[in-house]
Amino acid sequence: MRTPWRDFLRTETGSATFLLAAVVAALAWANIGPASYAAVWGTHLSLELGSHGVSLDLRDWINNGLMTLFFFVVGLEARREFDMGELRERRRVALPLLVGIAGMVIPVAVYVGINSSHSSVHGWGAAMSTDTAFALGMLALLGSRLPTGLRVFILTITVVDDFVALGVIAVAYSDRIAVAALLVALGIFGVILLLRAAGVRRGPVYALLAIALWTALLKSGVDPVVTGLAIGLLTNAYPAARSDLERATGLFRLFREQPTPELERSVRQGLASAISPNERLQRMFHPWTSYVIVPLFALANMGIPIGTEQLSRALHSPVSLGILCGLVLGKPVAVLGTSWLASRLTHGRTRPPVGWGATAAGGTIAGVGFTVSLLIATLAFTGNQLEEAKIGILGAAVCAFALSWAVTAVIGLLPRRTQIRALLGATEEIVDLAAPVDDERDHIRGPRDAPVTMVEYGDFECPYCGKAEPVVRELLADFGDLRYVWRHLPLTDVHPHARMAAEASEAAAAQGAFWPMHDLLLDRQDALKVSDLVRYATELNLDVQRFQRDLRNRVGAGRVAEAVESADLSGVSGTPTFFINGVRHHGAYDIGNLSAAVRTARQRAAVRQS
Repeated sequence: MRTPWRDFLRTETGSATFLLAAVVAALAWANIGPASYAAVWGTHLSLELGSHGVSLDLRDWINNGLMTLFFFVVGLEARREFDMGELRERRRVALPLLVGIAGMVIPVAVYVGINSSHSSVHGWGAAMSTDTAFALGMLALLGSRLPTGLRVFILTITVVDDFVALGVIAVAYSDRIAVAALLVALGIFGVILLLRAAGVRRGPVYALLAIALWTALLKSGVDPVVTGLAIGLLTNAYPAARSDLERATGLFRLFREQPTPELERSVRQGLASAISPNERLQRMFHPWTSYVIVPLFALANMGIPIGTEQLSRALHSPVSLGILCGLVLGKPVAVLGTSWLASRLTHGRTRPPVGWGATAAGGTIAGVGFTVSLLIATLAFTGNQLEEAKIGILGAAVCAFALSWAVTAVIGLLPRRTQIRALLGATEEIVDLAAPVDDERDHIRGPRDAPVTMVEYGDFECPYCGKAEPVVRELLADFGDLRYVWRHLPLTDVHPHARMAAEASEAAAAQGAFWPMHDLLLDRQDALKVSDLVRYATELNLDVQRFQRDLRNRVGAGRVAEAVESADLSGVSGTPTFFINGVRHHGAYDIGNLSAAVRTARQRAAVRQS
């Protein structure tokens, strides 16, 4: 099934194709019709309200206006990682933060070293930022060569990268500061914080205040794209709570009985409140920023004439060489060096979430700088220097991909066990399963000492659990070292027979027949009345009188309630939900995805044991 995280990766990596197409289109347009290119993007557009207004050319509207939405999405993703992702375990924040800062400081030092005796030294900011869209696009192109954990690590670094870069833009590359307008902007931001503290959840209110904040920052001389990142970081992310989902179900049933406008509005509000504002806003804006805004930014800014003269000048330009060397050499040194140093100083307590080979590949991928580098270049340079900076940024992207491909090719040549260690490392993953598997109380299929344990929270009446069951059986047949655990999560608000079916399986378990009953219940989900359950007990040759007595006295209710409580503690709100070695499985539960997750868990277990 689709998840916010997979949607984010799919959108970001898919948009890399659009971004690349926009770069090619801009280069072709600027070299075929340079006059029309300059005329279109130099066209002024004014928005006025009474005696006040904003007048910018189209390029500035994109750079200062639309790009605010791009950084808004970056802020949303940063907050989501902090609330629900890898960074919810706060000790894991330290390494990406250090790597992100070092990944900016070292490239800047390389750039300054090359440009120290030239007037172009003030453009150091163009050499320090990694492009999120291109970086994840490169990861997608490299495919299965690199582990999924590297995506999270790179994304976290780029979020730190973007946050610091926007601070640099605000301080080092903004025009002369207008204090009065800046104070107004701070006052508006204070109002936003007060409304958030008061629990106000009206989107239009925050949208109007954000527009006012953006306008005040623009008038103050501070780059207004900071608005997007700040608002994004304030937007909470949280998983859908089962109580909220049950409330939404109740509202929908009321609407089904009485389809009035008032109940329709209540249903919409109930559904919206069950999903975090962070997730709703990401789903709304992320496709637009990835497929429209960032490609438009590239189209408006990457149009540079490229001929023998320009290339010759760039080859000897300290601007081009500083950006190229800063990104292609400085980034890998920063990512790999900082990670290694942190691991040594903490005796292995702080280390990357992947192996050192994958970390090295992450360092080379981080050398692709585009969006923010280009934004800073347009603020720092004009004329020939701007053209040289753009050529340096383009060259860095090409070199970063070539180096990343070479690193993954070398890893692929290593012996299998060494290769797995180089890719996965030995870092412990965050355990999402709150209640560990209990050999005495849990229902277990497979060897008790298996290196991989898959836990499923399921509902006997849930059709999706029924569809997942053949996949589970195929996994157990394919992997002899897999242990499978079933835990109850009857969704009684939508499946009226689910709890009784769960208690029937426990009544069967009291006679040593849990798994035969489990299989029957999932095979016959459309017949789960009490009479059906008794018939199944007869088919399994159980003591029917004892089964009926246990069912009537609800002997298994305690075990079911215990499983439901563990589901709540683990943040499970729907079925089926899978955990593999304690880590929640996000995504589809088809045989391909679950097999890949089991193989990865088995490889990690082998690395830890060796």
